[in-house]
Amino acid sequence: MGTDSMLSEANSCLDEQISQLMQCKPLSEQQVRALCDKAKEVLMDESNVQPVKSPVTICGDIHGQFHDLAELFLIGGKCPDTNYLFMGDYVDRGYYSVETVTLLVALKVRYPHRITILRGNHESRQITQVYGFYDECLRKYGNANVWKTFTDLFDYFPLTALVESEIFCLHGGLSPSIETLDNIRNFDRVQEVPHEGPMCDLLWSDPDDRCGWGISPRGAGYTFGQDISEQFNHMNNLKLIARAHQLVMDGFNWAHEQKVVTIFSAPNYCYRCGNMASILEVDDCRSHTFIQFEPAPRRGEPDVTRRTPDYFL
Repeated sequence: MGTDSMLSEANSCLDEQISQLMQCKPLSEQQVRALCDKAKEVLMDESNVQPVKSPVTICGDIHGQFHDLAELFLIGGKCPDTNYLFMGDYVDRGYYSVETVTLLVALKVRYPHRITILRGNHESRQITQVYGFYDECLRKYGNANVWKTFTDLFDYFPLTALVESEIFCLHGGLSPSIETLDNIRNFDRVQEVPHEGPMCDLLWSDPDDRCGWGISPRGAGYTFGQDISEQFNHMNNLKLIARAHQLVMDGFNWAHEQKVVTIFSAPNYCYRCGNMASILEVDDCRSHTFIQFEPAPRRGEPDVTRRTPDYFL
């Protein structure tokens, strides 16, 4: 069989799997293992600061809310018609972490230049054993093999991305150990998320109203003020830091005089927070458009009750 026909057959198989996953039906354990092996090959070639071209749609946390991810694709356009950049936290909290992360990885393998998937603080062995993904894998597969397969793959996810050399995208925030993007490019990222240090900070830190560096109430990473953002942006010729990691009730929130934006893409987070979700479209001219969306319709789900958000996810 020639190379072209083998590629065509592989793509056809992937298309079938994506179609199945879009119906919220998980793949078999064997299929997940084969998919993650292919994904590892793709991700190994990507940088710790993965370059991304516009137009692209930037997305925040999904947290296993599969039907809301389907709604996101409905509103933003399906991949590969729309280019996507996801900033981590695909698993935990929601009911469908398995289907959510499998779909995104399958899209990455099928359309490697159309979708970028960064690592979030929940793409880790320790966190997923506490917040749901591990238990969901046990429940759906009867063992922990799929959990292990995915958490091994998470080590290969890029830590950050750079859209048109202007928009720095990452899950959490800045680090006192990092002054330039080249510092990040030199990391060995293929490891479990450490408890401290620059790699941890990129996935755990948050912007703050106070200047300078602060101790994070999360117990990992730091808080960083506007002076820190401005200095980092100036040093690296950036216009904007786009990040996820925090529940924001409108789905997006500007900080530091529009030097930093938080994007959150899980509407009615945990099926009870009552928040909007959003995605950020960056067009060919590099102008920004936020699209807000509400939860996908579900049958038999209780009414949303609005409450004061818990920002520490």
